[in-house]
Amino acid sequence: MAEKTLWYLENIDVASIFCPRKMNMAQDALQHRQFRKKEYIYVQHDDADKVYLLTEGRVRIGTYNTSGKEITKAILTKGEVFGELAVMEEGKRSDFACAIEQTTVCILLVDEMRRLMREHNGINVFFMRLMGSRLLEMEHRLESLVFKDSRSRIIELLADIVVKRGQRIGDEYVVRNFITHKDIASLTATSRQTVGSVMNELRDKNIIAFDRRQLLIRDLEQLK
Repeated sequence: MAEKTLWYLENIDVASIFCPRKMNMAQDALQHRQFRKKEYIYVQHDDADKVYLLTEGRVRIGTYNTSGKEITKAILTKGEVFGELAVMEEGKRSDFACAIEQTTVCILLVDEMRRLMREHNGINVFFMRLMGSRLLEMEHRLESLVFKDSRSRIIELLADIVVKRGQRIGDEYVVRNFITHKDIASLTATSRQTVGSVMNELRDKNIIAFDRRQLLIRDLEQLK
């Protein structure tokens, strides 16, 4: 799983892509914006003409099913890029991006991003890995929904989050700014009650500890 999720640790400074001085871009091609909690950054059918770097806060990427219910596709944190499909084709957004909390994003126009991709091979490689990684993650989630029960999906998601965002402290791992039970339920197609039950079971077995701000994994191998 590490090979699938640690795409952003490759040898490229993501922030430099959005730096006018380093990339020799026009200042007006780039802007920073703040969004309030629950404010939409973009919605379905908006023009896909920008790419975003999340510099502070958290963002939910989602879509709607046929009955209009929101489906969460990903929860993104500081340092992650989103809206990247805009560089591949012109058109409208097929999903939405919403700030989970007070959030700041750096916004780059697609035309400028395409120019940078032509001039910097490393940026091309970065976006290829980004899109490939997210495609693999979505395929993996679909397989989990089809072949695994609720408990397994929840535990697998926790392990994936630790691999992707966890900081090792001795023999333990900590994930700060941890997502809510509601987010876990949405990402695993389960209920908040089921998430709470599984999380409490793992805590009772001393495999994890958690509160509203962080998740502590006491034994990653046992969790897996």
